[in-house]
Amino acid sequence: MARTRLAGAARVARWADAALGPGRAGAAGDGKATLSAATAERAAADLGLSVAQVRADWDTARLAGLVEVHGDNARPGWRLRAWDRDDSAVLRGWVALFDAWSLACPEPEGHEAAAVAEVVSAMPQVLSFLQLSAGPVPEDQLLDLLRQRVTELRTERCEVPYGPEPDPGAAAPHGAGPDSALPASERGPALPTAAWTPPSQAAVAAPAPSATATTSPAPAPDVPAAPLPGPGREAAPADEAGPADGASLAPLLEWALRALASVGALTYGGGQATLTPLGSWAVWVKLEQICVAAQSPAGNIEQGAEDMLRGCAQLRPNAARAEYRAWLAARPVGSAVTELLSAARGEDALLRGLAFEALRVVGAPAEPDVRSVLDEPALRPYALLWLAEHDGIDPEDAHEVLTRDEATWLWVDTAAAVADHGEAPMLVRHLESAVQPTVPALLDEVRAVGHPRTVQVLVALAAAHPDPALAKAVRRAAFQVHTGGS
Repeated sequence: MARTRLAGAARVARWADAALGPGRAGAAGDGKATLSAATAERAAADLGLSVAQVRADWDTARLAGLVEVHGDNARPGWRLRAWDRDDSAVLRGWVALFDAWSLACPEPEGHEAAAVAEVVSAMPQVLSFLQLSAGPVPEDQLLDLLRQRVTELRTERCEVPYGPEPDPGAAAPHGAGPDSALPASERGPALPTAAWTPPSQAAVAAPAPSATATTSPAPAPDVPAAPLPGPGREAAPADEAGPADGASLAPLLEWALRALASVGALTYGGGQATLTPLGSWAVWVKLEQICVAAQSPAGNIEQGAEDMLRGCAQLRPNAARAEYRAWLAARPVGSAVTELLSAARGEDALLRGLAFEALRVVGAPAEPDVRSVLDEPALRPYALLWLAEHDGIDPEDAHEVLTRDEATWLWVDTAAAVADHGEAPMLVRHLESAVQPTVPALLDEVRAVGHPRTVQVLVALAAAHPDPALAKAVRRAAFQVHTGGS
């Protein structure tokens, strides 16, 4: 379904890659891979499409990450490169389009930007309700849920209603959670994905409507029209700060449903909306990510990459991977990869190895960033192993992609991690993983490779090794590296 939905976008992106790439004879007149009017007409002629269809497919390609735009330049995204061989790239592309549904169709005119933003913020709960309903839901019921959610959003912003204050002993308004009256400092931490919240208890408890059911919307909560004017602030007009009434939200709900239908997330017609299987899967994944993030095993979800990796250093491999998944679920992939690579560039060799373990959990989206560090000596061996495993090479055979010098550098770097964080017997056992057949050969190549931690590693190894003769040879090698001798 995702491939079908994005087929037109992929076709235009491939055409642009072939016709507008740097140095090609068919490049645009301005030398940039942009979709100018002339370029759109040329693409329409080459592909047998209308100019309008080319522009629509181009916009979809940009939203889906098939085309990446940098200023006035456009270039193929990694998803286009992996399109034919990686199903996950296709699904991620469609999810990116799904996340950008509000950009897929222009919003109706005559509505304040704040009202449109409220509807966009409230739609995840509407989509969650559609997913739980597992069938057609009348538009009237969705409108009632949208009105309730918008009211909750305004309450969370502490907008003071215009009118008599409610009785403190009265029941909380529908949709207000038990923590809504708590100060922000006493509430739980908010996740970056908190917009994707499951429906309120009342919505979940409501029976799922059938395709032929007719459900009357619940009466609107008695929310007054506008906030009280405070000192130095004039009362807002009623049409700007009015209640979340169905009349003002109905056209925005219709716009949202039509936009979501245009990206393939749901079907909309006859006064009802139904998630497509693809849309239901996407919403389920969003909710699952929140659950994973909320159940961070070691509680490092709100830490930066370096602190998170330090927290995972003492965990078993499976527990560490669970922590990586939770940490990654709570932040955008791009910024998470950047953070992990930044941590890998530090002086702690242990964090370098753990950072690439976390990048293995990221998978294909990290490939461009991992390739970009191949020119950095400290990261190159790790990046080569990561890319080899990503290309399907067995992890036990991946070391064969390293040159002798790269393998030696990696051995020293790993030994530095063991020396800093492990025990002496572990450092002695680390000798067995060296590619050199003898200790003298290892020492010769370790001295030549020029790792900045070579002296510290050799001194620690000499102190840990039980063989006095070998320990003496290692100490001599450390001294030679320290003094610059051969």
